Amino acid sequence: MFFVIIESTRSALASIWAHGFRSFLTTLGIVIGVASVIAVISLTQGLRASVGEQFSALGSNSLTISAYTPLQDQIQGRRARLTPDDLEIIERRVDGVASITPLLYATRSSQIRYGSQTTFSQIMGTGYAYRDVGQFYVQTGRFLANSDNDTRRRVAVIGDAVRDNLNLPDNPINEYVELGGEWFRIVGLLEPKGDIMGFNQDDIVLVPFATMQSIQGNQAQTDIQIQLRVSDDADVESVVNRVESVLRNARGIEPGQRDDFQIQTPEQLMETVDNVIGMVTIVLGGIVSISLLVGGIGIMNIMLVSVTERTREIGICKAIGAKRHHILLQFLIEAVVLSMLGGLVGVAAGYGLGMLVAANIPGFPPATVPLWAVMLALGFSGFVGVLFGILPAGKAANLDPIDALRYE
Repeated sequence: MFFVIIESTRSALASIWAHGFRSFLTTLGIVIGVASVIAVISLTQGLRASVGEQFSALGSNSLTISAYTPLQDQIQGRRARLTPDDLEIIERRVDGVASITPLLYATRSSQIRYGSQTTFSQIMGTGYAYRDVGQFYVQTGRFLANSDNDTRRRVAVIGDAVRDNLNLPDNPINEYVELGGEWFRIVGLLEPKGDIMGFNQDDIVLVPFATMQSIQGNQAQTDIQIQLRVSDDADVESVVNRVESVLRNARGIEPGQRDDFQIQTPEQLMETVDNVIGMVTIVLGGIVSISLLVGGIGIMNIMLVSVTERTREIGICKAIGAKRHHILLQFLIEAVVLSMLGGLVGVAAGYGLGMLVAANIPGFPPATVPLWAVMLALGFSGFVGVLFGILPAGKAANLDPIDALRYE
């Protein structure tokens, strides 16, 4: 049987080589289908790898706590809020917290002005601990200090993108910018961090938390976010459970009631992104896989033509002792070889196409083709070859040798 397989493979390759151009056109559908699948997977997997690296830079021991209001309550005009009191309770009652800080985003205006230049950015009030929690460090000047918060000082730390957008000097320290109708002195320039999920982390302005409160009019119902970093020797899950228990108790949430806040970790965010990218990969891969079936139909069509062309050859083979399974195997192997060659060319073409597309999209991560995608594409190509090659092979194997020898 092993000799039969080797000989059938040799015969299949000889036949493909003898009709090279026809074989190329036959496998073109398979090439296009596999190339499309590989290109889609390479782009989505490259995006997934890039997002994973960006989230890992956030650290696995950081938590973000924010208010959560179900849609039904929002429609009825109810809205949950986190306040500085909640932060104080966590700071006082939860062990294992290395640093904690509030975040208060500008709600009135995100406009920044310097001279005649105006831009919009993410402006938020926070404290000194945000340097460690958010891993924001200055390249020039200093970070926000606790004394800035205590005295509600009008100082700001800006990101690299803000400096560029406002055409500030290379060293913007002690320059003044206008935020929300107030003048702030720049005391620090943050180190560049790049983009994450399409968000420019350098397009940011940090001011003292108490200063931001005063700018927004000391609203009685301030809604803040809380970010904290878990100590290296503490268990993140235990800290999350403790924070949840403390907040539920402080906010009077009865057992069985849903939390009016949510606690997120970088792992949870990455898992959500993974699920979304995975679904997109499956949907797009399924759509472009249709072309593989079209390619399979092309293979079946040309193999039926090949059976007709080689009818006398089949009759001679049977006349000199070839069994039915020998003929069946010969044509089936030829169909599979055609399909697999198309799959190999498609993998190379798809990877090249993915790299080309990724290189021409600004800021898009490099294309990545995992081994499982290559094996899946080649395996599916082989399956298509078997599926659409079995009918022509069966037709060839069932030919009557006498009728085959008479065929003109």
